[in-house]
Formats: sequence, C-alpha cells, structure tokens
Amino acid sequence: MDRPSDSGRAVTLPDRAVPASPLVLVHLDLKGAPPKVSYLAEVLPLFSALGATGLLIEYEDTFPYYGELLPLRAPHAYSPQEIREILRLAQSCQLEVIPLVQTFGHMEFVLKHKEFAHLREVEAFPNTLNPHKEQSLPLVQAMIGQVMELHPDARWLHVGSDEVYCLGEGNESKEIMANTQITVEEIFLHHLKSVTSHVASTFPGVRPIAWDDMIRAANEQALTESGVAPLVELMLWDYSPDLDVDNKVATVAKYKQSGFQKIWFASAFKGATGVREQLTSINHHLGNNSQWLKVAGKIPKELLQGIALTGWQRYDHFSVLCELLPVALPSVAVCLQFLKHGEYSDQVMEQVKSFLGMTELENLASKCSGSFPGSKVFSLITQLMCNLRPELNELLGENRYVAGWFSPYHRRINVISPLMVQEIQPATTSLMSRWQTLHDELQNELLQIYPPSAVAEWMEVNVLPWYLQLKKLAEELNAALQNPL
Repeated sequence: MDRPSDSGRAVTLPDRAVPASPLVLVHLDLKGAPPKVSYLAEVLPLFSALGATGLLIEYEDTFPYYGELLPLRAPHAYSPQEIREILRLAQSCQLEVIPLVQTFGHMEFVLKHKEFAHLREVEAFPNTLNPHKEQSLPLVQAMIGQVMELHPDARWLHVGSDEVYCLGEGNESKEIMANTQITVEEIFLHHLKSVTSHVASTFPGVRPIAWDDMIRAANEQALTESGVAPLVELMLWDYSPDLDVDNKVATVAKYKQSGFQKIWFASAFKGATGVREQLTSINHHLGNNSQWLKVAGKIPKELLQGIALTGWQRYDHFSVLCELLPVALPSVAVCLQFLKHGEYSDQVMEQVKSFLGMTELENLASKCSGSFPGSKVFSLITQLMCNLRPELNELLGENRYVAGWFSPYHRRINVISPLMVQEIQPATTSLMSRWQTLHDELQNELLQIYPPSAVAEWMEVNVLPWYLQLKKLAEELNAALQNPL
C-alpha cells in the first residue's frame, strides 16, 4: 500500500503579531463538571488579578454541538448564549481565550456514540480516531468548524492530539505498516498535518497548537520531512515536580532544528497527582512550575509563546472526577503568582493569602477558610478528607470496642453486649450527625457551582460510600439493642 497522501494544501502559520511576553494560560477542563457561568464570572477576575493572561478552554462534551454532531452534546452542555457570555467575561478581564478540540486521541466522547463508532482505530476501544477512514477528517473538520463559529476572535486553536493510545493497532494501520516503511509516528504526523492544514487554510490568522508527547521520540529528520513544523505550535507537557530540565531543553532544541517556530509549556495546577485525588498538593505543582521556569531560562526567549497551567477534571472521559476547581484555587493562586514574580518568597505568599482571604496555606488539615469564590466548598471538602473520613476509618477499623464487641460476626447474629453500647453509640451518633450535616451543606454549596449531574456523581463517588458505611453501623447497632441477651 502506498504512503498516505497529504490532504489539503500546505499552509504556513499566518504572520500575526505575537504577545510581547509569554502568555500565561489557565486551563479549564470542563468535561464532567462545567462550572456555572455565574461562578466563572467570579473566578475569571481573580485569575486576571493573579497574573493570568489567557484561558485554554477544553469543552469536550460540554460544547453545544448541533446538527450531525448533536449526539456529542451532553445534557449539561453550555448553550451558545452561555459560551458567548463566558467569552465576554474573559474579554472584560483581558484574558485571551484559546479553545481546545480533541482531534485524534481522547476521542471517547465522540467515538462512544453508535453514529461514530465505526471511526475507531481499534473497534473495541473508543479512545482513538482511525485516521485512515474517509469520514474521519470531515468529522474533525466539522467539530472544529462549530467551535470556531462561536470563537470568531480566537488567535489560536488547540487541536489536542495527546495520548493517541492504540494508534497503529487497527487493521488499516497494520496493513499500511506491513506493506510500507511507514511508522506509527508518520501516521500520527500525517493526520496532524491534515488537521492543522485545514485550520490554517480555513481560518486565516488562527494558529494551531498541539500536544507534543506523540512525537517526543521522533528524530529531527522525520519531523522536518513531515512538513508539520510550519503549521503548528507544539505544547510540551510534563507535570512532575522533578522534571528533567536538561532533557526538556534538548527537546526544545530538537523541535527548533526541525522547523517549529514557537513552542508552549504546560505545567499543572491540579488533576495530575491521582485519578481520585480530591485535595490539591500545592507544593507538587509549585515544584513543577519552578522546573519549567528553569527550562524557560535556558532556551531562546523568542521561542516561548506561553505556558498553560493545566487543571484536569478527569483523566479521560470515563474516569471519575478529580479535584474540583474551587478546591484547587489556592494552587492556581500560588502558581500564577510564582510565574509572575519568578519566586515564591514570604512576600509573595502573603500576597496570595490576601487575594484568597486566607490566613494560612500550609496546613490543610486545619479548619481552612477563605473569601475566594467557592471557598466554602474548599473548606467542606478539606474537612471531609482530613477529618471525617479518617475518623470514620478509625471507628470502623481501629476502635477496640467496635472491633472486639461488634465485629461483622456480631452484626450478623444481631448481638452486642449492652455494656459496650455506651462505648460505641455516642461516637457513632456524633459522627453520624457530623456526616449528615456535611453531606447536606456540601451538596447545597456544590449545586451553586455545578449542574446537578456533576454534583450527584461527585457525591456518590466521594461521600456516599463512607456515609452509608456509617449509617449501616448505626442501624445494626440499634437493631442489636432491640435483641435483649
């Protein structure tokens, strides 16, 4: 089989004025938990005040797709009017908005639907688009077209393309690679070129951005010969607090030699330390951003277009929600102020506390409070994770009276020594009351920020299982008390 031919004419990046200094973007990953516009109206001015100059907005299924793309639109998706209001709010805060549309990997929200399932690279897995199917590129072009329709002033469009798992494992890819010298990297680059050529030719003045992980191992010759470099700006991502600075500098040099005109960095402020993480490690993300600043100091200044603070809400479309945005706002504040000042001195820390209305940032186990948008959610989730859950685990697993006199065996036969009731019941009743109060307060606060579906999911995953364990213990204790010895 012949090498795949390029689709679309080759178009170089438009000659547009670039920012005088690198942009600092806050990434809003909206899949699964899109904040209400009313909440974003409170948050965006804070981002701007802290030093952000733009937003990288990843809508996924929260975008109001229509027509043939209507199946992609989640029930809790924003309306076109809400998208326009978000853009208006961003403009009022002088925040450049860059939309992100997945066009290759992380396509679960598209390929899970029966209408598009035939476009999977591997039939059983909905994560990766099959680039060889005739309908694949038109699908991507339609998605891009609808997003750009609501973002007419965008100067950049991020086309995703990270973690294209299973690429090369589909039947068409296997056949091509078996009969030619084409590699998985070349298949990737060919599709990326097709997508970015379309963006550059259809939307003059818009520069495509793509994640770099799928081509990190590609050699300079392959990158140069692909013809991709003039068409796209790469965004290098690494969320580790001990990322290899010299390795990143060498990678940037390789990309420069391959013809890439601009590059971006992507650090993180949340969503990068655990798929079920609910409390944000500020030190982890501060360390990560510190390493990226070291990289920036070792590369030509004119290469760096900007840095994005990513804030992943899910690891992928089917995973649970990780840290919610209100919980991570202290991390956003610290990272933005660090990038603005180039250090995290005592003075900068005091400024962060002032922005957030907090008296401390170091000890999350204490009763945290603040005056920033969503601070009540931050406080309640901190109490849940640092106080109530450990106390419940101690009661169920370590309390000597529960373990010794009300074990699963005792509960099954419905027997307890009346003498031990006075040792178990007060703690159980008190903890049950506190859990009930937190459950009700947290649910109410979350509903002020998120749609009911997101709140229901978060509560079911992070509160309900523990609450039900405690409730069951209380019910079994009461039942045993009704069974006199």
